[in-house]
Amino acid sequence: MVLNKKDFIEIEFTAKVKNGEVFDSNIKEDLKKSNLNIEPKPVIFPLGEGMFLKGVDDFLIGKEIGKYEIELSPENAFGNRNSKLVQIIPSRVFREQKVNPMPGAMFNFDGRVAKILSVSGGRIIADFNNPIAGKTVVYKINVSRKVDDEREKAKSFMNFLFRRDFDFEINDKKITIKAEKDFVKFLELFKDKFKEILGLEMEVVEEEKKDSKDKSPEAS
Repeated sequence: MVLNKKDFIEIEFTAKVKNGEVFDSNIKEDLKKSNLNIEPKPVIFPLGEGMFLKGVDDFLIGKEIGKYEIELSPENAFGNRNSKLVQIIPSRVFREQKVNPMPGAMFNFDGRVAKILSVSGGRIIADFNNPIAGKTVVYKINVSRKVDDEREKAKSFMNFLFRRDFDFEINDKKITIKAEKDFVKFLELFKDKFKEILGLEMEVVEEEKKDSKDKSPEAS
């Protein structure tokens, strides 16, 4: 069975720096051996849609279900290191957050993760490059199956986009998602994506709030 673009597949994988350490996996044994604090979860995604590393994505299109070892150069993996992403951060930024910057520590700066390289007086040098940038990586991939069930595809797609589950129904090429009021307009922004990836028209309806208070009859 040849795998085509937009086919949903499930994989088991372990990724490591060539001749180096494992940095990602969804296999329990490999995570344990590498002391990685990552919860192993099934990985289901559509090929060629930017939901997995592009170098792996491109390699798997046209292949069959089975096991592969894929070696990727930095250009096809996490990019080359960029010297412009090594920046000086004023120490006041850390004082305002009441944190102590130490060499080797990782911090999140408005959604950008950086590693502290050195601390000298009021000068903190931080590296915003991906930790794997500039390195050749090796992915061991087991494509275990092609996913055809519409509900399973929709659930995995929503989990990728929103990192949470929603109640939903699929009928006649239409998906109806139930969401809390605050989420309705946000989810509607992805209507085109649902049509493009899943071939489903999307409708979002507000979920009815459940009254958690026990209503007891008033004493007469």
